[in-house]
Amino acid sequence: MNQGSYIFSQLLGFVPKDVFDRIVKKFDGNKYVKSFTCWNQFCVMVYAQLAERESLRDLESVLMHHQSCLHHMGMGRTVCKSTLAYANMNRDPEIFREMALKLVKIARDLRVGRSTELDEFIDGDVYAFDSTTLSLCLSRFPWLKLHHEKAGAKVHTLFDVKTDIPAFFIYTEASLHDSKVMKEVPYVAGSYYVFDRAYMVTPMLYSIHNTYHAYFVVREKSHMRFNVIEDRVVDPNSGVMTDQIIRLDGLKTKYQYPENLRRVTYRDAESENDFVFYTNNRDVSAEQVALLYRYRWRVELFFKWMKQHLHIKEFFGHNENAIQIQIYTAIAAYCIVAIAEHKLNLGRDMYEVLRVLQGSLYEKIPLRDFFEAGRKWQFATDDPTFEGLQLMLNF
Repeated sequence: MNQGSYIFSQLLGFVPKDVFDRIVKKFDGNKYVKSFTCWNQFCVMVYAQLAERESLRDLESVLMHHQSCLHHMGMGRTVCKSTLAYANMNRDPEIFREMALKLVKIARDLRVGRSTELDEFIDGDVYAFDSTTLSLCLSRFPWLKLHHEKAGAKVHTLFDVKTDIPAFFIYTEASLHDSKVMKEVPYVAGSYYVFDRAYMVTPMLYSIHNTYHAYFVVREKSHMRFNVIEDRVVDPNSGVMTDQIIRLDGLKTKYQYPENLRRVTYRDAESENDFVFYTNNRDVSAEQVALLYRYRWRVELFFKWMKQHLHIKEFFGHNENAIQIQIYTAIAAYCIVAIAEHKLNLGRDMYEVLRVLQGSLYEKIPLRDFFEAGRKWQFATDDPTFEGLQLMLNF
């Protein structure tokens, strides 16, 4: 890359701008726009994510000190909070959702083949599906009322466990039950879908099995009625308590899921808690069923990562458009970092890459050299010898 480019500009180089322009044209996003285009808005919002800006005023204050850089960083000649707030509240969020989905596909394609423990026994893709709730101020977002004193929105995410990239996401009101979104998931035959107990919805699970020909692992709800068809032999030292073939016998469930299911009870040695899972796969071992469910925590870690290291708690606008645009640009920023980490072969954790980038977006140094210099500095600080001291003095 050009040595004279800012690090933020180099990161934007991983975004296919021609694709973004086609999406903007599709939704007529720049109609009547004179200066602050959709691309400028996208760049500013991604910058706000990577730099962890907390409010429009905070963002405007920082950008005013770097006004001479803004054009070279794709943000336009100037950025004021009223212009950005208006754009976030009035432009179609589908522009940014489609761009985020394009970046998701690029990141997933690049990271396919990363070695995981699941590769030893699972050939297909493994997805964890869950949602996270974003707490909002009821006085500013009254249409998103969750209960008497709170408002909220939800981001439902299908997380590709093997690549650590979200494969699908959808925004809803927080009052909508998680299971209602299951029908929106793009199921793929032969893939594995891991759910928590909130998704123990037998009609939808039967569709996954019978219509989409995919596999599921779901945690059992309480008070499930069933008949045991077969008790399989288990090794109690493995943590597996029971491995059974069952048929549901509830008033409705026996019709909603009319075929046999597999029920696995597993005791976690550390917490000494028992977990019960249902699955339609009879080929993997009971221990592997438990391992598949354990990987569901990858989506929880992703939500935690997003809330701690990106900006989806306070919003740069007070309507539904602004909320969605900020969520979609947060996911886009996550994917840009993932793409950069892979293409530059940094071999670093995503959090570490983001932490290093946050204070260095205005540096003018090739990204690879920047991270290589950081690696040498880390090596020097870890080396107490005279050579290590000399290396530190050279920086």
